[in-house]
Amino acid sequence: MLREWKLQCPKGELGLAFPNGAGNIENLPNILIRGFHPAQQTAGVVAKGGPAKYTGLHSLRHFFASWCINRKQDGGLELPLKVVQERLGHSSVVLTADRYSHLFPRGDDGAELAAAEKFLLG
Repeated sequence: MLREWKLQCPKGELGLAFPNGAGNIENLPNILIRGFHPAQQTAGVVAKGGPAKYTGLHSLRHFFASWCINRKQDGGLELPLKVVQERLGHSSVVLTADRYSHLFPRGDDGAELAAAEKFLLG
């Protein structure tokens, strides 16, 4: 498909796969306004004609991280922390844990806490 598109898309000196109408580099505001924001509306993330919920492309990176981390029963991949770190290209697992630790599933510790309370307080 990419080869076919490359033959049809506007030609420019740089030979870009996704150029603007003149074959040059597309600027970020156009990408957001003409592509990313309407895609959010189509996906139902925001109401038709409403303001974009996610204003920048970096939010796609956070979505990907969340998807990798979230439990399978919640629609995620439930990957281990080290795998998520490698897929995101973080320099260390500590960076990934600091940034996304709130997303990793936690066990329900209610029963454990109740047992400890009973043991300590009678």
